[in-house]
Amino acid sequence: MLKKLWCLTLLSLLPLAFGCGDMGKVDQGRVIAFDKAKGTVTLIQDKKGEPGKPDYDTLPPHTYSIPEDPKEMGPEPKAGLRMKLDLDKKVLTIYDPETKAFKNITFEIVEQKTGVGKDDPLVAGKSLPAVDKEKKTLTLYSGRQKLYAVLKLPEEYLDRPVSTWDAGDEVRIYYKEPGKALRLMNISKTDIFKK
Repeated sequence: MLKKLWCLTLLSLLPLAFGCGDMGKVDQGRVIAFDKAKGTVTLIQDKKGEPGKPDYDTLPPHTYSIPEDPKEMGPEPKAGLRMKLDLDKKVLTIYDPETKAFKNITFEIVEQKTGVGKDDPLVAGKSLPAVDKEKKTLTLYSGRQKLYAVLKLPEEYLDRPVSTWDAGDEVRIYYKEPGKALRLMNISKTDIFKK
């Protein structure tokens, strides 16, 4: 009797074991382009996937069609080309769509403050990033790092669009078929770690 019960239990678990073959995959990264009309999102993959310690240095970018079911998509992602801001090394890394590569830009620090919350008068109600062509400066705020910085950039970069200096939202995509998102979660707008 016990042997029959054991065999029945094993047989009932077989469909579960074979049915889990195509669980799908997850991709996560920073959005560099979002086209609502075409229904596509393009991201630079976060190689590490560690909360609070992203590593956006994987090429080429990954492009996905957004989920067909609107319920499977969170808030629309904001695109930006800033991948990394390293104040210690004084290097700002952006993705350059023209060369389809990363570009490291050296800068001078004019002002720097840490521990700056989103309600701080330095950033509250202000449109950042902001470029001041007269002073040749770029003012940035990183909510994830709680960092406010004013940087002096080489003049050749001052005419680039403001989105160049913005950090795009981080998204997590669930898919089974390459390039076709079944679920899209905007982590920047839902997780505790904001960019």
